[in-house]
Amino acid sequence: MEDPGGPWKPRKVTPQTGEDSLTCPLPPGWQSYMSPQGHRYYVNTFTNETTWERPSGVPGSPGSQKSAVLAVNGYHSPVTPMHQMEPGHMSLRKPSGDHQSPGSPRVPRRLARESSQTINCVTFPHPDTMPEQQLLKPTEWSYCDYFWADKKDQQGNNTISGFEILLQKQLKGKQMQKEMAEFVRERIKIEEEYAKNLSKLSQNSLAAQEEGTVGEAWAQLKKSLADEAEVHLKFSSKLQSEVEKPLLNFRENFKKDMKKYDHHIADLRKQLASRYAAVEKARKALSERQKDLEMKTQQLEIKLSNKTEEEIKKARRKSTQAGDDLMRCVDLYNQAQSKWFEEMVTTTLELERLEVERVEMIRQHLCQYTQLRHETDMFNQSTIEPVDQLLQKVEPAKDRELWFALSQSLFQNSMRSEEWVQV
Repeated sequence: MEDPGGPWKPRKVTPQTGEDSLTCPLPPGWQSYMSPQGHRYYVNTFTNETTWERPSGVPGSPGSQKSAVLAVNGYHSPVTPMHQMEPGHMSLRKPSGDHQSPGSPRVPRRLARESSQTINCVTFPHPDTMPEQQLLKPTEWSYCDYFWADKKDQQGNNTISGFEILLQKQLKGKQMQKEMAEFVRERIKIEEEYAKNLSKLSQNSLAAQEEGTVGEAWAQLKKSLADEAEVHLKFSSKLQSEVEKPLLNFRENFKKDMKKYDHHIADLRKQLASRYAAVEKARKALSERQKDLEMKTQQLEIKLSNKTEEEIKKARRKSTQAGDDLMRCVDLYNQAQSKWFEEMVTTTLELERLEVERVEMIRQHLCQYTQLRHETDMFNQSTIEPVDQLLQKVEPAKDRELWFALSQSLFQNSMRSEEWVQV
């Protein structure tokens, strides 16, 4: 994956008279640059190889052999913008590819030290050489642009990686979703209990003897309670199937997936740290071999002997071998860094997608809750409308007349029965 911020490139200088003049061009692919200290060096734009000596393209000359080339970290990953990093969360280390050619005369060292730094075992361009790091998603607050550095815990004892913070956010979101489902479950219980009580109340026999238009309205009111109980039962059932269950069933394997991501990134980071340690070890070995070669060269200047010349050849071979070992360690380090970078970006983008999906899912089901609630109110209103209509038809005079007629009829029948008994 190509670095979204683009590979780091040193400041190019205008060729001057002498070796870099137009009359003596550099081999294809090579460019001349100037270090911050004013030292000229050369970069192969095809291989990212760097050397202090001017390449000629002739076999055996600088730039033509791997052992005679300065290895500079050729892969740079994006990082949290330096102005957004918290103090104390950045650990600077020596870069991995700042070594001179094995067996060559001593030249100014630490070329990459001034132009790069290392955070979490990953080499990045120094802020002075790259003031503003380009983001993968410049118009968004994307996870993949802001969680590369470490953060100390509140006690200041342990260090938490940015990726761990993302994992905790995801797990907390899953827990919140579970609590939302439990909340809806309690709402369902309330609805079920309410419906049960309404149904029980609708069967109560109180005032069942009321007659006339008021009696009809009263009977309809009791029936409306039974209808309303049915509405709330349906509401609770739909809450369970359309809101509660989806909240609980969403990403059942979520925690398992988070552990997989956590272990994968942690393993890559351990590998990165291990390979950086190997680079440091190889760098130290190369430095010792170079010192040994320099000491034997000085001895040769003082006293010429066959033994000293043999020792110099042996020391030069060891220095060259140490340089090759360093190059191999740097290549492995760069591969591990590239893999870690790619997995970090891929995984953080996946976590970001899951979080957006989770929030959108919650929004949809809470909207479903409000829609069901509106429907419940609408159905409840429909159970009250017949009661309202009958209440409008209540006529006290008519009810008294009906009662009078019925009572008078019963009274007359009763009188006839008494007369018949007397006869």
